[in-house]
Amino acid sequence: MTLQRIVLDFRSGELLVRCLYRTNRGPNPGTKARQREVQELTRSGLQDALDALEGRVDVVGVSGYDVREDTLSLPRPDEPAAARRAAS
Repeated sequence: MTLQRIVLDFRSGELLVRCLYRTNRGPNPGTKARQREVQELTRSGLQDALDALEGRVDVVGVSGYDVREDTLSLPRPDEPAAARRAAS
């Protein structure tokens, strides 16, 4: 499994996490093993995002409304050279 994207959606009283990933395995989304794999993939992806926020963060896109939506550009944890450049 390869993590592609994690989207966090904060709603009143709940948090929705959408995890987009690639896998070569069959279409068995209801199995407990698959559920555990996706949980671990999401957990490690969120931890990588938190680690990336410790370094330099660039705001690369903004909206122009009263409710703001900024897009952050963070170094990928699997690309150590980019992470070192961003931290310096």
